[in-house]
Amino acid sequence: MTTPAAFSTVPSSPADQSTSARPPAHQAGTLTAIAGQGAVGLLAASRLVLAGQPVSLLPRTEAQSPRQAVALPLTFSAAQQDHPLLLHRFDASAEANGQQSNAQQPNGQFQRLLVPVKAYDIELALQQWLPFCTVDADIVLCHNGMGTVERASALLLSTQKLWFASTTHGALKTGPYRLRHSGMGSTNLGPVNDAASHALSRQQSPYDWLQTALGPVQLVKDIQPLLWQKLAINAVINPLTALHQCKNGALAAPEFQAQIRQLIAEFCQVAAACDQQFVMPDLVGKVLQVIEATAENYSSMQQDRAAGRPDELEYITGFLLREAARHRLPIPAHLALYQALKADAP
Repeated sequence: MTTPAAFSTVPSSPADQSTSARPPAHQAGTLTAIAGQGAVGLLAASRLVLAGQPVSLLPRTEAQSPRQAVALPLTFSAAQQDHPLLLHRFDASAEANGQQSNAQQPNGQFQRLLVPVKAYDIELALQQWLPFCTVDADIVLCHNGMGTVERASALLLSTQKLWFASTTHGALKTGPYRLRHSGMGSTNLGPVNDAASHALSRQQSPYDWLQTALGPVQLVKDIQPLLWQKLAINAVINPLTALHQCKNGALAAPEFQAQIRQLIAEFCQVAAACDQQFVMPDLVGKVLQVIEATAENYSSMQQDRAAGRPDELEYITGFLLREAARHRLPIPAHLALYQALKADAP
């Protein structure tokens, strides 16, 4: 079944869905923006548009030459339905030339910025798009790995609120203009700078719009334990599947079990040195549960390697190795994986 949806708040008809359809004009009232055009970002944008909430996609710097169309046609597949959408692309060059003006917010248009890009692209995305945000904007990071918060914080004004969203939603680009919501998940959201913590204490947060974009959302005061738990899972599944070029489910085979337990044991040592406490058998069980639940999936690092793209190894295993070195802890199993992947880098 095909259900026509809306571009931002402008109704569309089946005739509007072709790539030759006239792009809708920029909406000055669009207060929400999403950096990049990755699968998670397109998922969030699609769900917002389906709910009738305006949103702008912010393309990467290099993606603006040649200049892109203002509208991105996308067929969004979810719950066995296809939704033809037109998503709005923000034109930074037009904004700079005064073609996209917002007289009500001269210091920046966007009050909410979701940044679901790879960890290595966080700083570039923020440098490009923070000038278009309000002085008290909510900035939400969403990526695998750790080690970006400190550098991101340094780029923000003291009044801008930095949050981290850790999501288990699955999204897959199945074609140039097609996206499938491949796995219903949930999202944990927490503050990671003082401005965000103060806002949360006043019961202010990006919860409502993120609930639409990547809900259900659980709002937490301290997201660090959840980020470390996700790091444990990623530090096992991502490098192993990338090295062996296999689906997640292949790691359930007997030959991987000793290595998985060794990786988790080393992770628990590093986490404890960083004031994050985990019970090894429980964490092993959690990792095996994720392997089973995502057995038919390919990890993001495996997909990046297979496509010859940069991956987030430095923010997953690399981050763990740096923390281990800081505390003078040997973690040979993780080091061996890291070295094998570096030697095999595309």
